[in-house]
Amino acid sequence: MKKVITLGEVMLRLSPPGNQRFFQTDSFQVEFGGSEANVGAALAYWGLDVAHVTAFPDHEIGWAAKSHLRKNGIDTSFVEYAPGRMGVYFLENGAMQRSSQIIYDRAGSAFANLSPSALNWDEILEGVAWVHWSGITPALSQNCADLTLQGLEKAFEKGIKISGDLNYRSNLWQYGKAPHDIMPKLMELTQVMIAGTRDFNQCLNENHKNFTEAKKDAFDRFKNLEYIVKTDRESHSSSHNTMSGTLFGSKKSHSSKSYELTHIVDRVGTGDAFAGGLIYGLLHFKPKEAIEFAMAAGALKHSVPGDILICSVQEVIDLANGESVGKIKR
Repeated sequence: MKKVITLGEVMLRLSPPGNQRFFQTDSFQVEFGGSEANVGAALAYWGLDVAHVTAFPDHEIGWAAKSHLRKNGIDTSFVEYAPGRMGVYFLENGAMQRSSQIIYDRAGSAFANLSPSALNWDEILEGVAWVHWSGITPALSQNCADLTLQGLEKAFEKGIKISGDLNYRSNLWQYGKAPHDIMPKLMELTQVMIAGTRDFNQCLNENHKNFTEAKKDAFDRFKNLEYIVKTDRESHSSSHNTMSGTLFGSKKSHSSKSYELTHIVDRVGTGDAFAGGLIYGLLHFKPKEAIEFAMAAGALKHSVPGDILICSVQEVIDLANGESVGKIKR
């Protein structure tokens, strides 16, 4: 069985019921979620051995978050308890022409305060085939940037495959460092990179006019890079999007079919489902099949409430092949 390590913060997600606005509601639905853990949970549902590296406060909410990971099939052996609070995000689900919105409340979290010295990467990476990180983690604090770099350096030294979702978020870089101060060292160690033009420009302090320019620069600059992966989304409304994905090698590319996504249930975590599908696909299939599996996984997540894609490998394959779409299975 392939073993995968994911690294990142898990937060408390609070959402008004249905499509209520923040100022309408008198209650919140409670879930847990975090980009990298969402990736890990999808892979765990598909039968991979997944462990997540994170930290929680040592109280009932932190214990509940750790239990949430276990319930989703994730090994919590490397979850630490650290000083600080539980990170929170508030999600207001959009509808029709009204956009969804997220408000983060995560400064000073236990994960942001986690000391890099608390982690034994030799132990964590024992028997591991793949490590996944995202640009969210090094944006949170210097500690998080340092522990990400330590983990990737050790994984690279051991010959472990590394994937990264650059996932640039401007409102997270608040501790005095810019993305281009931190991200290039992490990108140098990464073989599979999920990114768009804006991600590359912000992380490398460049001004590429289009993705073709950015992609060429990345392949020229990062000699360990095997694939750059990009999704294209057109938002017709909060409830109706069109999506496709492309996997670029240095010489050859593979594109998925396009999905018309109407009546979207929950858009949060769709990129994470795509990333999980990409990792699973590259571990098990040829590149063309891998991008089709990834895009089908991302499409399916739009139909599932919550942060995590809950489905079988066969459901993803069926959708990728255009089979059993929307039918009752008996």
